[in-house]
Amino acid sequence: MPRHVESATRIEAAGNKPKLIDEYVGQVNTSSTHVSVAHMRSPGGWVEPAQSPDFEEMTVVLKGCLVVDYDGGSMEVRAGQAVITSPGEKVRYSTPGAEGAEYIAVCLPAFSPDSVHRDDS
Repeated sequence: MPRHVESATRIEAAGNKPKLIDEYVGQVNTSSTHVSVAHMRSPGGWVEPAQSPDFEEMTVVLKGCLVVDYDGGSMEVRAGQAVITSPGEKVRYSTPGAEGAEYIAVCLPAFSPDSVHRDDS
């Protein structure tokens, strides 16, 4: 039988400014450990610490522009585009533009604070 997820759970975000994370599927909202799906909304000027997660992350930008810094470079991911990061790859997400960004993130296996491995800075 299909499982109806009636609402998301708001999750506290890392970073220098408040970012909204609504988890639809994942460890918090559905006790799922194999995958997480979250709707993110980050303001202009938001930046989070660099991370080297244990999970693959697929991010689809719905509005605005998400900047992804990685060892060796940086890329802008705009509305209608996506980015895929591999487990163990060091990345840092930010939304430096005034409009911020809205995006969907899917993590395999599910995101957890213990598996994201954020830098202290």
